[in-house]
Amino acid sequence: MTQATTTLRRSLAQAPVHNTPRRGVSQAHTATTGTGIGAPLLQVDGVSLEYRTPQHVVRATHQVGFDVHEAERFVLLGPSGCGKSTLLKAVAGFIAPVEGEIRLDGRRVTAPGPDRIVVFQEFDQLPPWKTVRENVMFPLLASRTLGRRQAAERALHYLDKVGLSRFAEAHPHQLSGGMKQRVAIARALAMQPRVLLMDEPFAALDALTRRKMQEELLALWEEVRFTLLFVTHSIEEALVVGSRIALLSPHPGRMRAEINSHGFDLGSTGSASFQATAQRIHGLLFDEDEEHT
Repeated sequence: MTQATTTLRRSLAQAPVHNTPRRGVSQAHTATTGTGIGAPLLQVDGVSLEYRTPQHVVRATHQVGFDVHEAERFVLLGPSGCGKSTLLKAVAGFIAPVEGEIRLDGRRVTAPGPDRIVVFQEFDQLPPWKTVRENVMFPLLASRTLGRRQAAERALHYLDKVGLSRFAEAHPHQLSGGMKQRVAIARALAMQPRVLLMDEPFAALDALTRRKMQEELLALWEEVRFTLLFVTHSIEEALVVGSRIALLSPHPGRMRAEINSHGFDLGSTGSASFQATAQRIHGLLFDEDEEHT
């Protein structure tokens, strides 16, 4: 662990629970990694999101802001109802902010697009009448990104990346839950999006399969180096999967802090520093409630 990382974690342990300015966080991230960082790939700038119920309008997030750089694994972490999945849908272009804006490559996000692909947690996101190969090919053909032959080649390439090439002609009902999620990941990566969006993709899996999927996701990232925006309510998963974590307060979601977590991996979970950071995150999320004004 670098001295800069140690210093940052000590400062987090003493930090008050307030929104963390993005400029300061970016500077800390640069110092910790020891590398220069260019313009952000994804910018979420003061975004407030709302949805309507039959009775009233509910604010899901309030003036949330963060930057995601290319090839970064950025995690949105918070309790249920903090708006993290709603934020992911807004980045995907499914929900329009009522305040602030979202920019990708400097351009405002106003609608869904193939540059942002979502992997959900549900196992039934694969059309059951299509084979595994056809499921991966489908968005490539539907968006007219590739012709049939090229789409088939790319589908097999990414199925090999996730270890499912020998199941290419199987149907979803013949796969386990973890295998279905790997197909969904292969399908998303085959589109070669600018940002891969994952909404609690392993939440419904048993503990052993979830750990295996985390291992496979990180191994795949090491090889492909895609940009990841990942939603979870698991502190341990956030520390393992993320290189940086945004902590969101309970409803409505506000930024409480950002933490650099690239020093941790699956082999770190039993270490004292990992457990201390996990406890501090728990305190920031649940024990040190902000006063609402």
